[in-house]
Amino acid sequence: MTPEALTLTGSHIRLEPLTLSHAEALVAASSSGDSELYRWTVVPQTLDDMTRYIRTALDWQDAGTAIPFAIVRLSDNAVIGTTRYWNMERWDWPSGHARHGNPHPDVAEIGWTWYAPSAIRTGANPEAKFLMLSHAFEVWKALRISLHTDSRNLRSQAAMERLGLRREGVIRAHKLAPDNTVRDSVRFSMIAAEWPEAKQRILPRQKT
Repeated sequence: MTPEALTLTGSHIRLEPLTLSHAEALVAASSSGDSELYRWTVVPQTLDDMTRYIRTALDWQDAGTAIPFAIVRLSDNAVIGTTRYWNMERWDWPSGHARHGNPHPDVAEIGWTWYAPSAIRTGANPEAKFLMLSHAFEVWKALRISLHTDSRNLRSQAAMERLGLRREGVIRAHKLAPDNTVRDSVRFSMIAAEWPEAKQRILPRQKT
């Protein structure tokens, strides 16, 4: 099942469907600062690499497992990064169950997120997470949303904890890191029952 096209709009940013037309703007965003910022994250730096990156995201979307976004700053309509829902799963609920036939994901991850240097510590990330978590829990009625990050990326881990996500543990030798080392990942999650409290925690942050 191909996921629905989504545009999620907040006070400061808009998450709009990622397309190949965003490639040049994303290259400009990714090359506008210190590459050390992207030490732990896959962030393409050339047009060819960015085009392949977007094509892969769109292939996942066609397969029904992802919904990728370009992150657009409302004040000047600048593309400041990208993020996506991915690892979207729809469980095989039995006939007669309240969730049987649900067209939306039962669980998903949020990831592949990065921002231009100009967007760091501006409130863009809390608002993006707020928009995505709100849609997942309030529209899809998702049961769990997960995120993971490099075990060395302490800044990202602290940001997830501030948003009310719970640390589940470490996935050892999880994947290849951008620096070509074997990455351990720290996994965080939120379940539906935790969203109302977390929402109240995020709201003041995403308004700043």
